[in-house]
Amino acid sequence: METTYYDLGTPAERWERAQKFFDAKEYYEAAQVLKKLVEEVPEQTGPRLLLARAYYHSAQLGRAENELRALVERDPVEHYARLMLGRTLQRQGRHDEAESHLRIASALAGDFTEV
Repeated sequence: METTYYDLGTPAERWERAQKFFDAKEYYEAAQVLKKLVEEVPEQTGPRLLLARAYYHSAQLGRAENELRALVERDPVEHYARLMLGRTLQRQGRHDEAESHLRIASALAGDFTEV
């Protein structure tokens, strides 16, 4: 297995590198770093959520959906994952599916108005 720039460093260093790529709107590069990190620490919400966001912003909506569904399955009350899943589904034109996730996200945030 070949090591690339995206794989170099400790998990903490790669997390920091991924955040810098994301902040610079280099979403593809952020995802490259985060994919391996998520494989190593699948139980951690932060890297998986940032990976989903990087996929979302780079229009890799199917991949974003997969990561968000994994988060919601593991933690059904993860507000931001629910919100992002709803928005990801909306962006794919799947409004009926999105609605339930957006309603749950609103309720978890304490916003009980109509979505």
